[in-house]
Amino acid sequence: MRSTNPGVRAARRSMSSDERRAQIVLTAANLFDQSTYSATTMDDIAAEIGLAKTTLYHYFSSKEEILREIHEEFINLLLAGHAARVHSGLRPEQMLLEAMADILELMQTHRGHVRVFFESHRELLAPARAAVRASRDEYEDIIRSLVESCITLGIFRAADPRLVTLGIFGMCNWAYQWYPLSSNSRVNRPREIAYSFWNYLVFGLASEELRADSRSWAADSRRAPARVDVEES
Repeated sequence: MRSTNPGVRAARRSMSSDERRAQIVLTAANLFDQSTYSATTMDDIAAEIGLAKTTLYHYFSSKEEILREIHEEFINLLLAGHAARVHSGLRPEQMLLEAMADILELMQTHRGHVRVFFESHRELLAPARAAVRASRDEYEDIIRSLVESCITLGIFRAADPRLVTLGIFGMCNWAYQWYPLSSNSRVNRPREIAYSFWNYLVFGLASEELRADSRSWAADSRRAPARVDVEES
């Protein structure tokens, strides 16, 4: 429903073109999150903002163009966050922590973007889908490079870097499906969740007792004689 409040209308008129586009993208992302991309129409977006439909088309030629903008904004936020830390002096494992926090904090600041990015990429037309895929691959390469650095420096033990990278994304990318946790949870804010995930990744879940047992098992296995199978005569 379009607002009849003169102050609201005046504020809308004073928006720059970039501000208006940003408002449209954010509103559309929230509507896609509340419903679905396919179920939301340009009429719905225009009505939610209080624009005439013809005005909406002045900024975006189609719903798919808005969808592309949402995808580009999301991945560019992640790429920019990493770029801002490249010369910060952080160690690679600390860079990984910050990257995990970036993804999880978007659940608060850009929740609609998160769901749309992971659930509606197939709705993009082929050229836009290819461009977004290239940016996604670039970000995956960044995370994998950080994992490789951790292994090279001895911070992580030897492991498959791509598998570790996919594990990190598996923890972070789908957290929006269950976030937020219950109000009585000790860990609820996105950055707190990132720290917990990072601790699981770097230090594991094994207790000191289990770690001691595993070292004992490894020592026993090294001392045990090789098994020799002898055929019965």
